[in-house]
Amino acid sequence: MKPVIFGLAGLSLSPDEAAFFRDAAPAGYILFGRNIETRAQLRALTDSLRELHGDDRLPILIDQEGGRVSRMKPPEWLAFPPGAAFDKLYDIAPASAIEAARANAEALALDLAEVGITVDCLPLLDVAIPGGTPAIGDRALGQEPLRVAALGRAVLDGLRRGGVLGTIKHMPGHGRALVDSHMELPRVTASEEELEQDIAPFRALASAEIGMTGHILFEAWDKERCATHSPWIVEHIIRQRIGFEGLLLSDDLDMKALAGQVPDRAARAIEAGCDIALNCWARMDEMIGIVNALPDISDVSRARLDRARAAINPVADWSHQAELIARRDALLALA
Repeated sequence: MKPVIFGLAGLSLSPDEAAFFRDAAPAGYILFGRNIETRAQLRALTDSLRELHGDDRLPILIDQEGGRVSRMKPPEWLAFPPGAAFDKLYDIAPASAIEAARANAEALALDLAEVGITVDCLPLLDVAIPGGTPAIGDRALGQEPLRVAALGRAVLDGLRRGGVLGTIKHMPGHGRALVDSHMELPRVTASEEELEQDIAPFRALASAEIGMTGHILFEAWDKERCATHSPWIVEHIIRQRIGFEGLLLSDDLDMKALAGQVPDRAARAIEAGCDIALNCWARMDEMIGIVNALPDISDVSRARLDRARAAINPVADWSHQAELIARRDALLALA
């Protein structure tokens, strides 16, 4: 097995992709809007991936956050609110906000589980700051670490109740970034003491099975390398100070915050201590290059992957989704 998660080119698995993936044996897959049309089509696609690997617990990921980051869209699927909706309710009714976030995440997970998606890249645990990049913006769960952790815990719990694993992101924190890491490398100049606020939610939820790095350079920790490519940050901040022992994914390797060719970016992420490199764009030449650049998955990373896979327990009953949505909406109406 190669320590990589790949994207797919279209609505179904092509013969070339099937042959390549069968030989390459990636750790899982991630889906985007180009892969999504109808419930029947999407279920057939995820079934074909499971059949290809003979694995009913195959990690199949998606970014389905709600708000503007939603790969599965109306009218085929429900619309879900962004994180800011629960932050707003928390101002006046914290317990209601936590319950609304949990119900929302469970309802969202039911949509994913129905079509065979097993992992959602949610929740964001990035602590927002005034003036931070709009790339985070209303996706964030708040500006206060304890609030972000409380709502994030509710999201993880709701997703799990709906048969889907969550992913805490973007470790060790994207909230202070002033530019979008999709477009350029953010440099954070905050002190060690200030950065304690950023890592606090991740520390509170360090028992999560899956986490994702951010392509952010923190001058207090590593003046030359962003978190994804920094052995010091992965080991000393993410593994030791935060205490995260789960499966660590890189963020998408195609983002412009990173320099160099994509296969080299993947190799540097694994060398830095990420368990899995994330390659989203399904370009066959890049995927071949990544497979050639990466070693087989390490025993330690394979054990973390197996623990995450063991926690995937898809549900078979989606009949209570409307009840969850009604409960969420009644609580959000309080704000």
